[in-house]
Amino acid sequence: MSTRDARSLSAEALEDLRRRAVAAVESGVSRSEVARLFGVSRKTVGAWVAAYQRLGDDALRPKRRGRRPGEQLALSPARQDTTMRTIVDGTPDKHGMPHWLWTRQAVAELVNREFRVLLSPATVWKYLVRWGLITEPRLLEVMRGRITMTVPVAHTPAAWLRNADAVSLAWAPGAGDVNVLFAVSARGVVFFQARRGPFTTDEVSEFLERLMAQLARGLNVVVHSWPPRHGETLPRNHPRKVAVHLGFGVTR
Repeated sequence: MSTRDARSLSAEALEDLRRRAVAAVESGVSRSEVARLFGVSRKTVGAWVAAYQRLGDDALRPKRRGRRPGEQLALSPARQDTTMRTIVDGTPDKHGMPHWLWTRQAVAELVNREFRVLLSPATVWKYLVRWGLITEPRLLEVMRGRITMTVPVAHTPAAWLRNADAVSLAWAPGAGDVNVLFAVSARGVVFFQARRGPFTTDEVSEFLERLMAQLARGLNVVVHSWPPRHGETLPRNHPRKVAVHLGFGVTR
């Protein structure tokens, strides 16, 4: 993506791109690597970082063009708490929604249904980060791994399934006692599920079943991050449906 291509993105998408790029640099990733990862020039990344260091958060926001009808820029603390509790309490279908796992779109639909408030994907993303459900450094780590997941990891025994979607999988601690399973598809869509306390082996298997139902395909799963003390819950291979590949540093 060139600088011109980046400017052709919607205001929300460009803001999201700026925030992720700046967060990556702030977490220690080189500007060249961030530029390669997000498909912009190193000069563009440098300009975003410099603006952020000079002006703070305001430098990342799009210029105001007026709100879309019905769109709000923030949820009240009470509504944030209600939304987060709903996410942690169960998957979208358990709350009467037509999704097997949470995504930014599913969260936006939940907020609109409950509060008649329209949120952009970028705004939903900021709430997920604020609530500790998704952390930018951990997601960046998985996104970087996603670049090479179109071929199997050499030291894993599983066969690479043909005609199956490739996804990166991670188990990350959230805020407090909340744990989060999330998967990043080859197209960069993040699917996740949250719960209080650790996931069981059956719940990890159910997560993959839900992901297959959402994508309507078998899965080549590359595990990028997993708590060592819960190694027994690592996903297993399912012939013709799921092939599991362990990323470097992840062992059974």
